[in-house]
Amino acid sequence: MTADFPAAGQVFDYHYLWKWQADRGETEGRKKRPSCVVIVVANEAGHHVMFIAPITSKSPDQGPTALEIPETEARRARLDSNLSLWVILDELNADVLEASYTIEDRSPRGSFSPAFTDAILRGVQQLRVAGRLKLSKRT
Repeated sequence: MTADFPAAGQVFDYHYLWKWQADRGETEGRKKRPSCVVIVVANEAGHHVMFIAPITSKSPDQGPTALEIPETEARRARLDSNLSLWVILDELNADVLEASYTIEDRSPRGSFSPAFTDAILRGVQQLRVAGRLKLSKRT
């Protein structure tokens, strides 16, 4: 893998497409937001699919499942550690790395620790098993 190959736990500025936007036929995220690579897997064609979770400062409602980002993790990811931030776990973008036009700068702003990254992945996996994971395909 090369230096610009995204890894789980890395945080990028990404034009995240919310599921409700995709359902309305939108194909572009409205603004760049910090987003976390949850996992990268190879598909049948040998391309790398990145599953990306949004990060928000808006306190989650009862509906979305989110993980609050501790101050230490915010600093590691070079996020504003003075804000309350959450990684949204029940909604992801699936973006094929080789065809992606949404990650303009492939150098991450920072990354979460392996322990926090594992907590994100476990939360996403639990939601997937429960059938509560929403996915927007980007490419």
